[in-house]
Amino acid sequence: MLLRRDAGFTEVADRVWAARHTPWDVNSVLIGGSRGCVLVDTLWSVRAGRELAERARPYGNLLGVVNTHEHFDHILGNGAFDAPVIAHETAAARIPEATARIKKLFTAAEEHAEEVLASEPVTPAVTFSSTHVLDLGDRAVELVHPGRGHTAGDLVAVVPDAGVLVAGDLVEESPDRDGCPGLGADCFLFEWPQTLDLVITLLGEHTRVLPGHGDVVDRAYVSAQREALVTIAETVRTAAGNGVGVEQMLAEADWPYPRELIGEGVRRAYDQLPPEAKRLPLL
Repeated sequence: MLLRRDAGFTEVADRVWAARHTPWDVNSVLIGGSRGCVLVDTLWSVRAGRELAERARPYGNLLGVVNTHEHFDHILGNGAFDAPVIAHETAAARIPEATARIKKLFTAAEEHAEEVLASEPVTPAVTFSSTHVLDLGDRAVELVHPGRGHTAGDLVAVVPDAGVLVAGDLVEESPDRDGCPGLGADCFLFEWPQTLDLVITLLGEHTRVLPGHGDVVDRAYVSAQREALVTIAETVRTAAGNGVGVEQMLAEADWPYPRELIGEGVRRAYDQLPPEAKRLPLL
């Protein structure tokens, strides 16, 4: 199913609407029930959040806002909403630090820099460690922390009766990044495939998966991305065990995604290996 960018909310399943936004190709998702709606991810600034709130208003009373993880493009719009913000406990705790870190990387010349830098993070008021259920009246939304992957505090939102799973950045599809998942400086490459194993158990044959960035995907796509992450992880393990340094492996190994998009994650994974898993670099 094609989600057009900047087209507003599109219904992707019964009372589940997704909106895809040009900057960073990031998605937000609105889930409706008889009591009202819940919004998943609030975009990159308070300004963007206010626009999102206006677009969401016709769909019903907003009961809550969910952050799939702590990165700025999913949480800095929190301040535009009066509804309680919900997140995994680790993501909630890391929001101030993660926001401060990304703001240091922005320069005034970058797209949307002014509004990002002007937005202060709002820490979620409701947190959980494993699972949390949102009652929308005639349907429930299940929030699940399947494990560490893109970050330490990822969650997915499951709408069982609609056949939808909102994956956040545990799954990415965006052509802006060649479909590459976000292997950044706070990812957990060696754990990510096992985390996706749990996510896959939550998917039916026809479940629609809404990634954090990009178009709607399915179970086969999630499985293929899991296999790509396994390939990257095993490449790091094998190369390190053979005495290949991280920069050499990045330059010379065959990767399923462009090496410039996975460098941070590969370096972090190499550093996470225990000393006994590494041989001295070959001369």
